[in-house]
Amino acid sequence: MSEYTIEDLNGLDEGAFVEVLGGIYETSPWVAERSWSDRPFDSVDDLHETMRSVVREAPESKRLELLRAHPDLGDRTEMTDASEAEQASAGLDSLSPDQYETFQRLNETYRERFGFPFIMAVKDESPDVIQAAMEDRIENTEAAEFRTALDQVHRIARLRLEELLA
Repeated sequence: MSEYTIEDLNGLDEGAFVEVLGGIYETSPWVAERSWSDRPFDSVDDLHETMRSVVREAPESKRLELLRAHPDLGDRTEMTDASEAEQASAGLDSLSPDQYETFQRLNETYRERFGFPFIMAVKDESPDVIQAAMEDRIENTEAAEFRTALDQVHRIARLRLEELLA
């Protein structure tokens, strides 16, 4: 990713702002679109809180769509560059055949139970830590897991903003 300052972002027109920030929330440029009018932002914290508010105020169907935009962890399908880098930092791009099979089974069970993929800010985590979290969270209630997944989406967005902004 290119590096920007908060001042750079504040100076962008709406189209450029959405182009730069549209992937902060996985393939959900609507979050950046709805955040643009709140400029100028004082800091990364301010921008992130605005984006969190946009998601929080969105209808549940839109938040579910946001969750469903995320790829399965450890899957070998096409994904955004950001997701690919995050998963690689956790070693999910080089799982053993047994680990891969376990992740696929857990992903399928999780998706069947909750209707969206397991989401975790995995940057620099290990496959063992991620697997343990999957096994623990699969026992959550639907409401608790919906909140937990959204919290993780916000953590991912925060990490992406920190990487983007100098």
